[in-house]
Amino acid sequence: MVLSGLIIGWLVGVVIIARWRYMMDKRNKKRIQKATGIELLNVIDEMDLKKLCEQSLPNHISFLTFEKVEWLNKTLDKFWPSIVEATEKEVKMRLGPMLVAYKPVEISSLTLDKFHLGKTPPKIDGVRIQRFREGQVHMDMEFKWGGSGEIVLNIGFMRTKLPVQLKNLSFFATIRVIFQLSEVIPCISALVVALLPKPKFQIGYKLNVIGGNNANLPGLGDMIEDLVNSTVADQVEWPHRIVVPVGDTPADIMSDLGLKLQGQLKVKVFKAEKLKNKETVGRSDPYVLLFVRVLFKKKTKVIHSNLNPEWMESFLFNVEDTETQTLILQVMDEDIGADKELGIASVPLHDLKPDTEIEITQKLLKSLDTAKVKDKSDRGSITISLKYHPYTKEEQVAAMLAEQNELKAREQMNNGVIGGAMDAVGGGVKMVGSGISAVGSGGSKLVGTGVGAVGSSVGIVGSGVVKASRLVSSGVKRLSSSNRLVSTTSTPVNGSPMHEVNGISKLKEV
Repeated sequence: MVLSGLIIGWLVGVVIIARWRYMMDKRNKKRIQKATGIELLNVIDEMDLKKLCEQSLPNHISFLTFEKVEWLNKTLDKFWPSIVEATEKEVKMRLGPMLVAYKPVEISSLTLDKFHLGKTPPKIDGVRIQRFREGQVHMDMEFKWGGSGEIVLNIGFMRTKLPVQLKNLSFFATIRVIFQLSEVIPCISALVVALLPKPKFQIGYKLNVIGGNNANLPGLGDMIEDLVNSTVADQVEWPHRIVVPVGDTPADIMSDLGLKLQGQLKVKVFKAEKLKNKETVGRSDPYVLLFVRVLFKKKTKVIHSNLNPEWMESFLFNVEDTETQTLILQVMDEDIGADKELGIASVPLHDLKPDTEIEITQKLLKSLDTAKVKDKSDRGSITISLKYHPYTKEEQVAAMLAEQNELKAREQMNNGVIGGAMDAVGGGVKMVGSGISAVGSGGSKLVGTGVGAVGSSVGIVGSGVVKASRLVSSGVKRLSSSNRLVSTTSTPVNGSPMHEVNGISKLKEV
């Protein structure tokens, strides 16, 4: 009995030891596999992991497209006082004329009196590096800035000047910086800076009328918001960009990096139907503002007291990038004081086929930002036709030259360098030296030497209705850079008439 008990005990002990050793070996193998897997995750990238998992990747797993760069934020924090000191004057000098070019027609004058970045540095939430073209590196940055920045604008309404403060500035955007690589030290020949269109940039501020009350100026907030957003979007939102040369950058590289005109868009505005009436007495007086770039707005004639107007007018626009640009159509109601928007529509250009005319009817909306729209009532529709013509090399050069001349003419008009000095005479204006005079005590009458425009700048054709805010009489064309609205397809360039050939505006041989 004793012997048999010892044998059984020994056998049980052997079984237990063998089982324990088996379990330990199995556990050690799992530990080794887990450690190997963790080490493997440290060396494989996102694409390798997706290939390994194929369709079995769990839904809760996501990949960060932007890398955190705390070291960059710490560096920026140290450099910020020097950056503010070095850039404020330069930015103010460049931003002032830019704002003037985009000022609404209701504003007679606009100056930038103060621009201060504040003491709080921006924060870069993440950086993404990509390569789309040989010889270039793209760096996208999630940029956030909110601090004690301040802008003071001096806004002129007729004979009154109003100082307006924008304080507590904030700015959120995804910024793309393109490094053009070079084989010569510092290994970069140029930088390209732009804001990516998605997600849309956001600009915040607190509006304050210095020495006045904001409530006494209804519409001022919307006017300033439109001015700020239009300026930023039209200048630096992709495909628009700022090209900064580094050292002696070759001219061909600068030309390649810059944005070029790719084609011409012909738009014919046919009619609008079932517009929403904005008038308490009578019916609205609709017209259409249309543009691809805010800087080059054009305008139809005004149809009085009609909620189903027909215009049958054609307009030509330069297009820089059909993939990203959009035609905007704003149906407005002409009114005493500020005109009211009856509805807005947008038409993306990426689906247009070259030299093919299409007719479309677009539903009018209260705002293009549909998420913020609470009033979803019907606002009618607008019918137009579109035809896109890609430029040849020769047409591209001619179009870019004409656009440059137009912008130069506007800049000269902003600076008052047209025909000499301007003197105020009664309620009118007299322009000395160019043979053009303006006479009048309420409306304006231009008497001149047949000069209808300078450069390729354009004006507003009045409808015969005297506005308290604009005082525009019938048939008058105002020479003002702020009035970037056209009522015809013919645009003078450097005083030479233009006509349309195969859908392209060209200079007539004189």
